[in-house]
Amino acid sequence: MTMRDTWQLWAVLAAIFAAATALLGKLGVNEIGSNLATFIRTIVILGLTGAIAVATGEMKGVSDLSAKGTMFLVLSGLATGASWLCYYRALKMGTASQVAPVDKLSVVFVAVLGTLLLGESLSLRAWAGVVLIAGGALLVAQG
Repeated sequence: MTMRDTWQLWAVLAAIFAAATALLGKLGVNEIGSNLATFIRTIVILGLTGAIAVATGEMKGVSDLSAKGTMFLVLSGLATGASWLCYYRALKMGTASQVAPVDKLSVVFVAVLGTLLLGESLSLRAWAGVVLIAGGALLVAQG
């Protein structure tokens, strides 16, 4: 297995791109409304991910989608849209260095809900990390 095949690499890249999203998004919403900014971002993502799905041949799998899987992806898309709309509104009103850490409280919510709804389990050490993430996010957000 190469480093390219590890979840850790992709998670770190996601964090780097999330940081870029916050900084570039803050610069963008300084010039236009938060809803329009979210719409533009969504169009770019739609085009990029569509091109990647076509280039990798994954569009062929559309006919194999299950109703249940599709329903959860649609719901996930609605949640993503709501998250982005709220995120860009928060960026319009606050600083990127305060908004981004509060947004990362999603890590805390995922840990709690993953345990309650998905039956996932975390070690005591992992729960300590979740508490530290929550505390750190709140401290950074308060400036």
